[in-house]
Amino acid sequence: MALLERRDQGGIAHLTMTAPERLNALSDDMLEAFQDQIDSLALDHEPRVVILSGAGKAFCAGHDLKEMQAKRQSADGGAAAFRDLFNRCAKVMMGLQSLPQPVIAQVHGIATAAGCQLVATCDLAVATNDTRFGVNGVNIGLFCSTPMVALTRAIGRKKAFEMLTTGQFISADEACRIGLINHSVSAEDLEATTKDLAETLAAKLTSALRIGKRTFYDQAQMTVEKAYDHAAQVMTKNMLDARTEEGITAFLEKRPPDWA
Repeated sequence: MALLERRDQGGIAHLTMTAPERLNALSDDMLEAFQDQIDSLALDHEPRVVILSGAGKAFCAGHDLKEMQAKRQSADGGAAAFRDLFNRCAKVMMGLQSLPQPVIAQVHGIATAAGCQLVATCDLAVATNDTRFGVNGVNIGLFCSTPMVALTRAIGRKKAFEMLTTGQFISADEACRIGLINHSVSAEDLEATTKDLAETLAAKLTSALRIGKRTFYDQAQMTVEKAYDHAAQVMTKNMLDARTEEGITAFLEKRPPDWA
């Protein structure tokens, strides 16, 4: 069984982490599986949305600590191996945000440390209302510095700093309130709610969503002046798309657009 199974249906690619015995930890093999799927999805024009979930009782518990401890056996105490691990993890996280398709995290159980980073990295997230979130590496003496990068870009700085320094878990309702996730739902409604959200996005003009996602992240790193200039250029390109013209015409004529 693949560590990251992919199932495509109706324009939606569903990726499932399948290492429940390790709480879907981001092991070396799991990161490699992620990178393979990211590389594949980046070139695949069929899927319009991606859903990411975890098998078993948890979404993702972060890095594989036993595997990390084993890396200490090298001559340099693991320095090169750790640097390589965190670089590969960062590449995966940036790769998910660079995908042309919106990525929705379907979360349950726990999302801790790099698992919480994974949720913060995804474009959207839906979680069961009993899910717990944390960047709790500080509790074992390992400050969650790399998860911090995604977390501080998803929620307010003071709340992020509190989570990082106390190592305390927050509930799904709190995660929803601070913007870490979009929806907190019952376990029975998790799959349906995530699917409904994915289908809503999949029904939009694909080119508009793809250009929009890229611009969303690009402009966030710019000054306001540069962001407006960049967004104006992108929106001009979007307006010149014949399918956008069809969408506007259909709206004015009070009919569904024909984007086939």
